[in-house]
Amino acid sequence: MIPIEVFLTFILVLSIFLGFELINKVPATLHTPLMSGANAISGITLVGAVGLVGTGDGDPSKWLAVGAVALASINVVGGYLVTDRMLSMFKKKG
Repeated sequence: MIPIEVFLTFILVLSIFLGFELINKVPATLHTPLMSGANAISGITLVGAVGLVGTGDGDPSKWLAVGAVALASINVVGGYLVTDRMLSMFKKKG
């Protein structure tokens, strides 16, 4: 029987590799819609992590939730800033 830690580590490494390969294969014209979808997913992560932080438990899951809130917030804000900058390149200059 495989220990759960080994299985979860394998899943993490596999998802990192798959994500890296998928992002490298995306054409430049699809980066803005893809980033909008990623921002929506990070927003869902942010809502779930905020809900977990608010439970009041002092176990390690609360600290992981605090880290998830920080990283998801950075991802959402940065994604919207980059998307706004990319869309501003298509505006007419007056």
